[in-house]
Amino acid sequence: MLNSIVQELTRTKVFAAVSAANTAAASSGWIDVRGYEGDIAFEISQGIITGTLDWTFEDSPNSGGTSNAAIVPIGGNLAQITTSNDDAHYTAVFPATQPRGWMKIIGTIVTGPALISVTIIGRKKYAT
Repeated sequence: MLNSIVQELTRTKVFAAVSAANTAAASSGWIDVRGYEGDIAFEISQGIITGTLDWTFEDSPNSGGTSNAAIVPIGGNLAQITTSNDDAHYTAVFPATQPRGWMKIIGTIVTGPALISVTIIGRKKYAT
């Protein structure tokens, strides 16, 4: 049973392991999440950081980001990343019905660089 559930999940790389020196380098473009069902998980691997990093999320009804708004994961916003809680793994989960079609992850870096990678894990409605 577990094997079949895991096989239904897809993984979409948002960032490969990257050393992001500023917010622009730690923020994604708009990601189409209309094809997911159940929950959507943003898996964040956080490496060493020299300052602070805040992860936030936005959604939009279109790929251009018009009418974008903040969107909060189940369980609330992620804690601020500092030198005392870096080098860890974080997960932000959203019901697939919550976003309005497109999502964006924003890593606000106060002092960089920050070593990061982000992957979306979820189940697609239709096989591709």
